[in-house]
Amino acid sequence: MGVISNGTTLLDAGAIDSGIATGAMTLIKTLTASSSATLSFVDGASSVVLDSTYDSYVFKFINIHVASANQHLTWQASTDSGSNYNTACTSTAFGAQHNEAGSFTQLGYSAAEDAAQSTSFISLSTENHAIENDDSYSGTLNFFDPSSTTFVKHFILQANQVNTSGTARYVAREMIAGYFNTTSAIDAVQFKMTSGNIDAGIIKLYGIK
Repeated sequence: MGVISNGTTLLDAGAIDSGIATGAMTLIKTLTASSSATLSFVDGASSVVLDSTYDSYVFKFINIHVASANQHLTWQASTDSGSNYNTACTSTAFGAQHNEAGSFTQLGYSAAEDAAQSTSFISLSTENHAIENDDSYSGTLNFFDPSSTTFVKHFILQANQVNTSGTARYVAREMIAGYFNTTSAIDAVQFKMTSGNIDAGIIKLYGIK
């Protein structure tokens, strides 16, 4: 028996109708860093990776490891297929920290990681103070309707970083949100460190129906 709501078939013989959005995540592209200066999401298997196919995209950062100390992971967006990454961005950032010894905690606004109509690369992490072999950064970046030609382009980041400062080792929780202030379609994004290479790690891009 079918289930119909307001004239629209939702279920037919127990199966969800093909026209109903399910929220499924579809892997679009995977980039793996190996002493990489930049990781750019521009072209996919058959088309640009950020287009009107999906109105919501998700980047997954998996064990990003820096090549040099005292760097931030950053990103920027392009409206010309990657020729320029300089879209004006405003963002806000706060975070929490706790060391392994249990002797230090912190929760507060991160002024060093925010942006005000900046066309530079935008911070997605706190400064990585050291490059211990097992220090890394992982998280999720939601990017909303980049192909819109009506609205600005919102993003929300939630990430976790294991870091070492001197002899102290701690976890840093990152929460950053903002928008690229353009009504032009964004069709490419690029990730890099403030200086030096991304030593290792994976970034995956998914589209959400």
